[in-house]
Amino acid sequence: MKLVILDRDGVINFDSDQFIKNPREWNPIPGSLEAIAQLNQAGFRVVVATNQSGIGRGLFDMSTLNAIHAKMHKLVGQVGGRIDAVFFCPHAADSRCSCRKPKAGLFSDIAARFHVDLPNVYAVGDALRDIQAAISVGARPVLVKTGKGMRTIEGGQLPDVVPVHENLAQAVQAIINTPTTTPAL
Repeated sequence: MKLVILDRDGVINFDSDQFIKNPREWNPIPGSLEAIAQLNQAGFRVVVATNQSGIGRGLFDMSTLNAIHAKMHKLVGQVGGRIDAVFFCPHAADSRCSCRKPKAGLFSDIAARFHVDLPNVYAVGDALRDIQAAISVGARPVLVKTGKGMRTIEGGQLPDVVPVHENLAQAVQAIINTPTTTPAL
């Protein structure tokens, strides 16, 4: 199975330092939804792995997060794509959970649910913590310059081997055009 893991805020939709707290604030980055559809058409399953500390901070509740994700699924579907699952960490930054990126919990859960070896999986993010989580499980990290991407580059801690693309649409083109080995199920 071919699988790609995407961060949400800053990769699929515009990010906000004040958090995305309701469906009205969730707005896709131009080309991102079509990029997800292109992944699907190329035989990839798409999973979102996202930190959502706004829940732990009391900024929004689960029903609101579900409404945000319903909007995301609907808009992706309208362009012929699909997101197979959304994995999220609801904990605040000071939590000692194992699921908040850069920790590997979300990625390990995805690997278990989809029965996939992570070294064959691309993980696209805009923040250093996305890249660190991918590296920690042996996945193939990809950085986009949208969202926090430019700050991540300017921070100087991004490993040189991590490919960098302008946005999800360009990252997807590179992923689709890169030969990969995928294990048979």
